[in-house]
Amino acid sequence: MLKTELLEIVANGENSGIEFKRDDIRPETLAREIVAMANLRGGMILLGVEDDGTISGIQREDLETWVMNAVFSHVHPMLLPFYEVVALDDGKRVAVVSIAMGTSKPYVLRHNNREDIYIRVGSTARFADRNQQAQLFATGGLLHSETMPVSGAAFDALDRERLQDYLLSYAGDLEVPATEEAWIHRMLGLGFMTDIQGAAPVCTIAGLVLFGRTPRRFLRQAGIRWMAFNGVDKSYQALDDTILDGPLLGRFVRQDGGARQGIERGLIEDLMDRFQGQPLVSTEGEDLGDGLRRERIWYYPPEALREAIVNALAHRDWTRALEVEIVAYSNRLEVLSPGALQNSMTVEKMLAGQRSPRNTTIVGVLRDYGYVDARGMGVRNKIIPLVREASGEEPGFEATEDHVRVVLPRSEPAAQ
Repeated sequence: MLKTELLEIVANGENSGIEFKRDDIRPETLAREIVAMANLRGGMILLGVEDDGTISGIQREDLETWVMNAVFSHVHPMLLPFYEVVALDDGKRVAVVSIAMGTSKPYVLRHNNREDIYIRVGSTARFADRNQQAQLFATGGLLHSETMPVSGAAFDALDRERLQDYLLSYAGDLEVPATEEAWIHRMLGLGFMTDIQGAAPVCTIAGLVLFGRTPRRFLRQAGIRWMAFNGVDKSYQALDDTILDGPLLGRFVRQDGGARQGIERGLIEDLMDRFQGQPLVSTEGEDLGDGLRRERIWYYPPEALREAIVNALAHRDWTRALEVEIVAYSNRLEVLSPGALQNSMTVEKMLAGQRSPRNTTIVGVLRDYGYVDARGMGVRNKIIPLVREASGEEPGFEATEDHVRVVLPRSEPAAQ
C-alpha cells in the first residue's frame, strides 16, 4: 500500500471495512475484529492508529509474528491475512492487516473454551444473534436450511396424492405405504419430515414447500409475492399486488394402465397462468391462431421467465423471512430471491456455469419433474440467449448479502 493511500483511508475514518487499533491490544481482541470482517465482506485493520484517526505508530517488537500467532490461536477455520507495514515521513509506521471475505463462513473466535461468532455492524464487531448465525451457516454451505423442521406441520400438512405420485414415478417405490406410521417412516428417509426430540415428527421446509397443501399456513416465507407497476419503480400505483401460495409441484393421478394425468397445477404454473392476464407481461394478439383462439404475445420469453422463477425458488435461503418476489415494471421484470449466493459463488462464476446448489433436496425433486435443467446451466443456456434474442439487451444479475436479483429487459412483443 502506498503512503498516500494509507493517509486517505485514515482521513476517511472507520467504517464496515476499516478498523483502527493500537498495537498493544490483546490477541483475542484482534482476532475478534478479523472474525467479524471475514464474516462480512473482509476489510483492513490498521495497527498503530488511534480511534480518532491519530497515527501513533506501532511499538510492539516483531509485530507480524504476534499478529499471525493471534490469528492461528483464536480464529477458526484457518484464515491467512495479508500483512504489510507502511512507513510515513515522520518515521512512524502503521501495520495494515488485510482480510478477504471468508469462503468458509461462519468464522469464530476461539477463547476461554468458547467459540463465538461475530459480525461487522457499521464500524463495530458485534456478537451474531441466532438469525444472523443461521444466515452465515447457510452462506458457508454448512447449514442446509431446507432440512430444518417446520413447527406445527405434521404429516397431514402434506398432500398424499402428490407424494404418492412422487414415490411411484420417481422414487422407485413399487407401492405406497400402507399405514400412516409407514408413510412417516418413508418421509423421514426422504428428508421430507424430521424427528423432533420429545415430540412427533414434523415436515421439513423441503417437504412442505414441495408437497404441502398450503405451505404459508406454517411457513410465512413460502410462496411468491407478485407485483406489477405501470411505471419504472414502486412509487407508481400497483396494478397488482398479491401473494400466491401452494406447493411447487403439480398433482397427478394414475389412470387405468398406469398413465399419469395432471389434475392440479403447482405454484410455478399458477404464476405463469396469472401472467397471461397481466398487460405488463403478455397480451393477446390480433390474429386468431389454431383453434380460433387469439395467440398469446409475450414481452418476456416465457422459457427464460420460467427459468428465472424456478431458480429463485429452488436456490433461495430459507433462513430469510421473505417471499420470492416477482415485480413487473413498464420497462423490465425483476425476480428477487432472498439470501446471498452461498460459499464462494459469485455472479461471474454463476454465468460461467459453475454450480453450488443450496437446497439439494428441493433441486433434486424439481429436476425429477423437469423443472430444473439436468446440467444446471439454465442461466447460461436459456435466460441469457433467449433474452438477448428477444430484446437485443443483456439480462441483469445482482448478488448482495441479502438477495439475488435477475432483471429481464422488456422486449417488443412476439407471438408464442
